[in-house]
Amino acid sequence: MLITRRLEFDAGHRIPDHRSLCRHLHGHRYVIEATVSGDVTLQDGNPRNGMVLDFSEVKSAMRSTIVDVWDHAFLVYRGDTQIRTFLDSLPDHRTVVLDVVPTAENLAAEAFRLLAPRIAELCEKSLRLEALRLYETPNCWADVTRAMLQD
Repeated sequence: MLITRRLEFDAGHRIPDHRSLCRHLHGHRYVIEATVSGDVTLQDGNPRNGMVLDFSEVKSAMRSTIVDVWDHAFLVYRGDTQIRTFLDSLPDHRTVVLDVVPTAENLAAEAFRLLAPRIAELCEKSLRLEALRLYETPNCWADVTRAMLQD
């Protein structure tokens, strides 16, 4: 069975080598959807009876691993040294330094890598993060699946 939880957060970024507007500092209202697979619990008296997992548990894992870290932060590529120097000059600025350029594709893959182990440890049964979708805008998103990252 598959279940999906959706959350939103705001973050800034820039794509340093982009040839259009995305090379400038800007932000987005990101939406992240995590799809988890597992067996439905069938056990009277169990709080997860009839569920793969309580959606609130998926939400909590997503928040602590990704949303609370990336929300209202500037996501910057480690190699974007000019912008990193500028951000470092701002007292108490929320900056997340990434080893990849913060495109929707790279952010989706990074979020998957961060969240997958958290989902796997949520309860005693076998759970897996199967897919993650990251919307950069309502009309533009990137999908990553477990199979894509295992290749």
